[in-house]
Amino acid sequence: MKRIVLTGGGTAGHVTPNLALLPSLKEAGFEIEYIGSYEGIEKKLIADFGIPYHGIATGKFRRYLDPKNFSDPFRVMKGYLEAKKVLKEFKPDVVFSKGGFVSVPVVRAAASLKIPCIIHESDITPGLANKLCIPVAKKVCCNFPETMKKLPAGKAVLTGSPIRKELAEGDRALGLAMCGFTEEKPVILVMGGSLGSANVNQAVRSALPQLLEDFQIVHLCGKDKVDNLLLDQVGYKQFEYVKAELKDLFAACDLVISRAGANAICEILALKKPNILIPLPADVSRGDQLLNAASYKEQGFSVVIEEDDLTTKELTQAVEDLYRNRKTYLDAMSASNQMDSVATIMGLIKEAAGMETAS
Repeated sequence: MKRIVLTGGGTAGHVTPNLALLPSLKEAGFEIEYIGSYEGIEKKLIADFGIPYHGIATGKFRRYLDPKNFSDPFRVMKGYLEAKKVLKEFKPDVVFSKGGFVSVPVVRAAASLKIPCIIHESDITPGLANKLCIPVAKKVCCNFPETMKKLPAGKAVLTGSPIRKELAEGDRALGLAMCGFTEEKPVILVMGGSLGSANVNQAVRSALPQLLEDFQIVHLCGKDKVDNLLLDQVGYKQFEYVKAELKDLFAACDLVISRAGANAICEILALKKPNILIPLPADVSRGDQLLNAASYKEQGFSVVIEEDDLTTKELTQAVEDLYRNRKTYLDAMSASNQMDSVATIMGLIKEAAGMETAS
């Protein structure tokens, strides 16, 4: 039996792609263990899967002055030694890292033990943690063609991001019933990110009188962001968030309006949903969503509205144009070589573990 260590954490985006690989890894016969931080979100997310979990010390790498810049290097060194101990005991054939600062001591420890490492970068521009891991990685998976130019030749592989298999197994009828919708009008799914977006929420609600003439709308609006005055609005259904039901809402929808986080847009691409992206502006982020959205627009996958241009008129016009030209976007997404991420990454993992040659 081959063995693999998964690592990555700090945010859900550094964990969920690892979870998406679990069924295929188990099917391939891998024995799996996870290395994360002591009490990070990764520990909570992995708890339901019955996989041995090892917590290690970790510290953040900062480009700015902070007192913790003096103490965190010692935490990283402690994490390196802890990771090395776990790796020596488990003896994995390969390590797969989704990034985040906890991954740095794990990947570096694995490299010191001559264990091949495959890492995954979600955004167009590699983050600092992955930059520290790239020199010792065997392969670097990425989501965007533009990222290939920023990575060492011979290491970069355009894979897209692995998504949970169950997202593609939704039931349209269940999704419609969940919202009280009919088959008479197409459905728009609005996703403003895990915490919701006040600006996206406001723009969608302002456009309801026009949009509801031709569409039904299910709105994932974020915690405490439900508008109680619209609870009885026919054709409009709000949820703070959903979990297992998301697959049915994806199956029910014909269009998606979303922020442009890397994992969210990879799910939209994999499910081939014509979409409008409203990226977080640069003044409240490091600009990754703007780059993500620009790439998807260039590849013909998405319509993009920047938040400064987000008006009722702009949104309703974009929805109408997208629905009218949806086949163009469907064709572009169907032709993408990022559609089967799990299979592509599994090929790289098996090759690194000495099981087969990646195609």
